[in-house]
Amino acid sequence: MLAYIRGRVADMDEESVILENGGIGYRILAPAPVLRELSVGREAKLHTYLHVREDALTLYGFLRRDELTMFRLLLGVSGIGPKGALGVLSAVTSDELRFAVLSEDVKTISRAPGIGVKTAKKLILELKDKLSLEEALGSLAEDGREEPADQDRKGEAVQALTALGYSSAEALRAVSQVEEAGQMDTETLLKAALKHMALF
Repeated sequence: MLAYIRGRVADMDEESVILENGGIGYRILAPAPVLRELSVGREAKLHTYLHVREDALTLYGFLRRDELTMFRLLLGVSGIGPKGALGVLSAVTSDELRFAVLSEDVKTISRAPGIGVKTAKKLILELKDKLSLEEALGSLAEDGREEPADQDRKGEAVQALTALGYSSAEALRAVSQVEEAGQMDTETLLKAALKHMALF
C-alpha cells in the first residue's frame, strides 16, 4: 500500500521516527542502524512496510530496499514477528545476516535480542534456500560500481577468513571495508581485510 514515504524528520526516539509529509506525521518503527543515520529537521526517504493487525496499523521503515526485503523474509520465518525481525536487523546488517545464514553462523544471528540458538537455527533452515552469496556482496553492484568478478574475489576472501576462524559477520565487514577492492586479486584483498580485522 505504501511503498515509501519521503519527508522531514519531525521527531525521533530510540525505536521510531516521525516523518512529516503533507502536514501528516507518520510514526515509523525502524532498526537502530537506520535511526542512527537520521536527524531531526533533515529530509529522509524510508521504504515502508505496513503491518496490519485487528487492533493496530504499524509502519516499519528502512533506508534501503534491501533492508526491507530482508525484513519481509524474516517475517516469513515461523515464530518471528515484526518486533523480532526489527531486533535482528538492529543487531546485524542485511548483508551480515545473509552471510550468517549462508555460512550457518548461529552465533552471529543469536546476538539479536529475543533470538536464541533454537530460533537462529530455524531461521537459517528456512532462509538458506532463499539467499545467495552474490546478494550478500551485492550492495555495491546495486550502485553499478562493482563487477561480478569483483564479487567473486570478495566471496573467496570472505570464505578464507571464515576458514581462519572469524565469524561470517566479521569477515564480511572486514572485506567490505577494504578500499579499492575491485583492483585487487583475492590474495591482496585477503591481506587487506586481515589488516582491518586487527583494527576491530
